[in-house]
This record gives sequence, C-alpha cells and structure tokens, in this order.
Amino acid sequence: MKPIRVLIAKPGLDGHDRGALIIAQALRDHGMEVIYTGLRQSAIQIARAAIQEDVDVVGLSSLSGAHKSLFPKVVKALEEQGASDIPVIGGGVIPAEDIPFLEEQGVKKIFTSGSPTDATAIYIKQLIHKRTINAPKKIAHIGIAVESIDTALPFYQHTLGLEVEAVEKVESEQVRVAFLKIGETMFELLEPLSDDSPIQTFLTRKGEGVHHIAVEVEDIEKRLQQYKEQGIRLIHEQPKQGAHDSQIAFLHPKAANGVLFELCQQGEGE
Repeated sequence: MKPIRVLIAKPGLDGHDRGALIIAQALRDHGMEVIYTGLRQSAIQIARAAIQEDVDVVGLSSLSGAHKSLFPKVVKALEEQGASDIPVIGGGVIPAEDIPFLEEQGVKKIFTSGSPTDATAIYIKQLIHKRTINAPKKIAHIGIAVESIDTALPFYQHTLGLEVEAVEKVESEQVRVAFLKIGETMFELLEPLSDDSPIQTFLTRKGEGVHHIAVEVEDIEKRLQQYKEQGIRLIHEQPKQGAHDSQIAFLHPKAANGVLFELCQQGEGE
C-alpha cells in the first residue's frame, strides 16, 4: 500500500511555521509523505501544489486569525482546479465557535490547538482508507445512580409525569435498572445489587446523581478498535452484555473531561 501523501500549507500572511512543522513531523512519524509549501501561500498556489504533488489530503495551518477567510478560499481554489476530491483539513489557533462555519464551507475537519498531533494522523488514515467513525445516532439514555429505585420513582412518575417502561436486572453490572422513556431517549435509574456493583462504588464516593450518558452507536467493536488506535482511554476494550440485549462499553471519564460515556449498540429488533 502506497504511503498517504499530505500537503501542509500556511495560507495568507502568517509568519510562524512552528506548529505546521510539528504536525508535518508527526505525520511522517506515522509513515506519511509530507510536502510542506512554506509560509505565505495563496489559495491558488496551495491548490496547484496539491494537484502537482498528487496529494491525498491538504492540511492548512493558521495562527493569524484569518482562517475564516483563507480556509474556504483553498477549498474553492481546489474546486476551480477540478480537484474537489482532495479533502481539506485545518488546524491552529481556531476558536471552537468558528468550526461550524468552516465545516459548512467544505473543510473536512478542524483540529483545535489542544488536539494531540497523533489525532490528526489517525484521522487522515481513517479518512483515506474510508474508516472514519460516524457520529453517534442519539443519546440512548442518561443513567442516574440511586440507592433505591422504589424510593426514587415517585419523583419521575408523579412530579415529571413519566411512565415506567420496564425494570430488569443486568447481572454483568450487578445492577437493577428502571427505564423511563422521555422523548427519543430514556432515563435509567440504577440501583446496585451488591457491594461489588460499580454503581455502589459510585454511590459511596459521590452519592446519588447522574452516573453516565449513553450514546447509541453502530458497529461498537469497530469503534472501540479505532478508539484504541487513537489512544483513547477505555474501561472496556471489548463490548459486554447490557440491558435489552444490547452491547455496551464504557469510555474512561478521563477521556472526556470527567464525564462517563457509555457506547450502546441496540440488540436486534430494539
């Protein structure tokens, strides 16, 4: 398999290239061929270089604050040169508020200044080999740790007006679960069945409250494998049996700023 070729460019009048050089080296460390065009490149110069070098991806770096103008110009220049099939990604000092605009303008992915360099390399590999991860479908449920489901239920039933859909035991987690539907998602009340239950550990440390957020995904095994490749901390490296015949796995809360996320793949017929 031939190496992925990436063009790294600094559009506009940005006079600093340290960040671009760091990214270029990180991509080389991942076995990619990197062409660096240097500083102060126009959009048309970048597009023509990308075509001439027959690259797979164009990576733009900006520290000047002009990314909202410059990045879309590169996307447009590639289109005008008949090379719209070359994806454009960007990084640098880019506020999170600007990401939706840039992606609407055709930039495939934005990496903010806090992104690990390896994340860029892994994303490029997944993009070129068509192994990018689809976004979760929706919030499957919000798990709430309680000492007793029977004690907690009146609030959800009578104050919020929700109905109990089912109550079941999940032996793999040593937990009893009550399901209450709200819109397209669920509240799950989680009561420990033993002192060995992770929910009992949570209650002992933090008391009752929100325990985790579960997102519904497809192909959970593939997703976990890709997370491992990205160096994402996981509690479960393989899916395990969950409620309603689902497959579940938890990411480590340190991977998500202290939030415990559960991946949930629904069982057949769910």
